[in-house]
Amino acid sequence: MTGAAAATSPGASLLAPEVLARLERLQLGTRRKLAGRFSGEHRSLRHGTSLDFADVRDYHPGDDFRRIDYALFARTDQLFVRLFDAEDDVELRLVVDRSGSMGHGGKLLAAERLAAALAFVGLVRRDVVTLSTVPPEPGRAAGHRRFVGRHATAALFDSLAALHPAGDSDLGVAATHVLAQTGPPGITVLLSDLLSPTWTTAIERLPGRGADVAVVHVLSRDELDPDLLGDLELEDSETGERIAVSMTPEARQRYRSAVQSWLDTVTATCRRRGVAYSRVIADDLVGPGAHPHAVGDVVLRGWRGEGLVR
Repeated sequence: MTGAAAATSPGASLLAPEVLARLERLQLGTRRKLAGRFSGEHRSLRHGTSLDFADVRDYHPGDDFRRIDYALFARTDQLFVRLFDAEDDVELRLVVDRSGSMGHGGKLLAAERLAAALAFVGLVRRDVVTLSTVPPEPGRAAGHRRFVGRHATAALFDSLAALHPAGDSDLGVAATHVLAQTGPPGITVLLSDLLSPTWTTAIERLPGRGADVAVVHVLSRDELDPDLLGDLELEDSETGERIAVSMTPEARQRYRSAVQSWLDTVTATCRRRGVAYSRVIADDLVGPGAHPHAVGDVVLRGWRGEGLVR
């Protein structure tokens, strides 16, 4: 995504060019043995009749020197590696929670940036990327949009940047829609604050087709430890329900304990179902003091350990 077209693209501001350059050398990882693939791999790098030339990208230290395009090097004096289409591309299914609660604390923007990072990793390797939202966007039935190849980066980024928080989230129903999609099991990534009554149902269902599943749990710092005291009236951002509370230091401590218990339950549920789990604080990615490369750090340091990328 470069040049004048990128400059006018609504999604161009999601990720800095320096972050994209860091992501370009990665590829999606798989932890399960997918049909027709070796465990931990989804693309063969061997040259042969089963591979078709697709594109080139900049050479990075550590790349297989056998894939260097020496003819292009002779013409440009720059190193590029050749990319190929294999018959066993993986499919990345992104499910982004855009419900009303995601509008708090920059959570939706953080989810959009993280989704953009994962999608970019897949697209530059010519993996299929689909995007679904919870709830579905206005005027669209419950379904997904499909993107393939580097040239689709701008369109996918624009789709993410156009999301607005609204409505409530039924993650269980969303999981059912994802399972109904055709194609190979691939990798499914849910980006959500999990503030849905059916979050457990979603985590239980999503691995049903044998897919790799990851949950990116996006929360704001003040949700974990709200700086509130006194008599207050709180409003549910999704249902509009109001409730009067008296927030004392003791009540804050009980709240923090309840939140930690919930987080422990989420972690244990994901572990039991074989789902990769990553918790992200939105303030660290989109807050006033957020580093412009913070999204890249999450992908390179955190998600590599979970096996989501490699």
